[in-house]
Amino acid sequence: MVKPSISVIISTYNSEAWLEKVLWSYEAQTFKDFEIVIADDGSKQPTFDLIEKMKALVHYNIIHVWHEDNGFQKTIILNKAILACSANYLLFTDGDCIARNDFVEMHFKYRKPKHFLSGGYFKLPMAISTIIEKETILSQKCFDLRWLKRHGIKTSFKNNKLSSGPLKARFLNLISPTNASWNGHNASGWKDDIVSVNGFDERMQYGGEDRELGERLVNFGVKPIRIRYSAICLHLDHARGYVDSKMIEKNQQIRTTTKKKKLTRTSFGIEKV
Repeated sequence: MVKPSISVIISTYNSEAWLEKVLWSYEAQTFKDFEIVIADDGSKQPTFDLIEKMKALVHYNIIHVWHEDNGFQKTIILNKAILACSANYLLFTDGDCIARNDFVEMHFKYRKPKHFLSGGYFKLPMAISTIIEKETILSQKCFDLRWLKRHGIKTSFKNNKLSSGPLKARFLNLISPTNASWNGHNASGWKDDIVSVNGFDERMQYGGEDRELGERLVNFGVKPIRIRYSAICLHLDHARGYVDSKMIEKNQQIRTTTKKKKLTRTSFGIEKV
């Protein structure tokens, strides 16, 4: 079996309505040589049913990596998903982020040895998140600013993410003051580099757990490239019942240690040392 050029890892947890929209967005991709690996942090049967349904409707291969629900364990399931990937290049996103039709193509185009790519998202309110459906995604209407403005999106500088052509996007990527961090909803890198730093630190829960991986990659000599205005995804709105201040404080302490000691590898990752 020929390996795909990119494995796209999509994290999810009991959000099958949003995940279905996201999976349809990958059916619309201009770049077709990819597989989807779903990193499922303990979803119930409706997510299993959706994935089985979608397998029969889309052109790409779907691998479902699941473990039992034991609280917020995204880092653990992401490490399992990394090992399940067939490709040498990994693109990470979330099950609430609808990918524009050139999303995978941009990550493939700008990939570079000893670098990782850092993207962002365009955040949608709940009212628009709810009305987006299969047709809106396959037609790419949901990325059209005119359509979005008709449904309540206000004029803002961030709208450049959706309206910029290739030259303007490249210019905005260069001048953006936003740090080129590893953002779990839109980041990609080489599997060998990610495995070399031992993947995600499994002590970490919600709050900066993705960025800590990027900080170790930088310490390892992997440089970030900003593609915020080139690789575009729409973030669907949802509640965040898993946010906990103690989690965030603990994660911040781990990140502080990573930066201070310039750590390149965690002892709490893919391999337990």
